[in-house]
Amino acid sequence: MKIKARSMSAALTSVLVFGSFAGFVCTANAQSPEMQQRIAEIKQASAKNKQALMSYSWNEQDTISLKGEVKKVQHYQVRLGPDGKPQKTSLDPPEDAAPPSGGRMKQKVVAKKKEEYKDYAESMKALAQQYAPPDPAKIQQAAAQGNITLGPVAGSPSQVQLVIKNYVKPGDSMTLVFDKEQKSIVRVQIASYMDDPKDAMNLTVNYSKLPDGTNHIDSMVIDGVSKQLNVAIQNSNYGHV
Repeated sequence: MKIKARSMSAALTSVLVFGSFAGFVCTANAQSPEMQQRIAEIKQASAKNKQALMSYSWNEQDTISLKGEVKKVQHYQVRLGPDGKPQKTSLDPPEDAAPPSGGRMKQKVVAKKKEEYKDYAESMKALAQQYAPPDPAKIQQAAAQGNITLGPVAGSPSQVQLVIKNYVKPGDSMTLVFDKEQKSIVRVQIASYMDDPKDAMNLTVNYSKLPDGTNHIDSMVIDGVSKQLNVAIQNSNYGHV
């Protein structure tokens, strides 16, 4: 009995020591000087670019595809509102109503499917806006909670990547690639989901610079995995307003 009690005590001590060590590593990583430096640089760069983009307007093209087939292409003029959020104005003429085909039942089914996929595509775009552009306050919060891993980018010594867990939703993941020399975000990769964790949504965001150095979202691809619905967003024609 004494041997068993001693073994249990030793095991408990090991668990407590390991748990304390794991907590220390997590906290140390979250509070490491390099981690805090990169987060500070991202915060500063984001604020600077957001302010610069307030004086621009640009064109956005949204291409919606279902199972690889293009179903709709939308065009917008975009500029940031006073709250810093994008305000869009459609550049497309009103759609002509297509003549109905098939019986009433078929027409109802087709109309319902179109509405479902339209709503789903809009929900995908709304969720994507919660990730892109990244929110520095959320990144700082994730670091404080020990949800960020900082590491190098293979083949790109000037770049680092922050892998952020539980950024918007429990179990999601965002990988942010940041250029240390240019002080700018290069790309963002997100693995998230819609209302149900089984309903996966993947998002890829690529950045580029304007002639004055302003960093902006160049393109964004949103994949609704279960419905095989894809929304490809391309920004272009930036000009001062």
